[in-house]
Amino acid sequence: MKINVLETVTGALVILISAALLFFGYASTQHSGSEGYKIIAKFSKADGLNEGSDIKIGGIRVGTVAKLRLDPNRYTAIVEMLINKEIKLPTDTSASIISESLLGGKYLDLQPGGDEEMLKDGEEISHTQSSVILESLIGQFIFNSKDDKSKKTKKAS
Repeated sequence: MKINVLETVTGALVILISAALLFFGYASTQHSGSEGYKIIAKFSKADGLNEGSDIKIGGIRVGTVAKLRLDPNRYTAIVEMLINKEIKLPTDTSASIISESLLGGKYLDLQPGGDEEMLKDGEEISHTQSSVILESLIGQFIFNSKDDKSKKTKKAS
């Protein structure tokens, strides 16, 4: 059995390129959210938000959702965020859970306020808006339009 040198070199090249791609992928995911400070926010609903979801200001990614947990006393969702250390947020910043598209995917949108005092590591955003559930909006639209039609029919009679 004769070993072909070209096949051996090609195989080694494929292994080296695969290892380089794996290393690059691992390094980029580890660097993306490892530096920053933590802040928290409480929401009545955090539907569709997951650990690792983006946090954006003006459409630009400034952090990630580090942890989601439930407050056992108030039954609210507590969202721990890891914000890029270069981004300083005023204490009157507001947070909203926004849909990326109609098909799903949510992110946390921050609206910085005008306060001169900045949030520090571990502090809480007090102004929050929970996620909107698309199914409930569609249901309200359908049932409200049926009620409107029945009211118009009764008035016409």
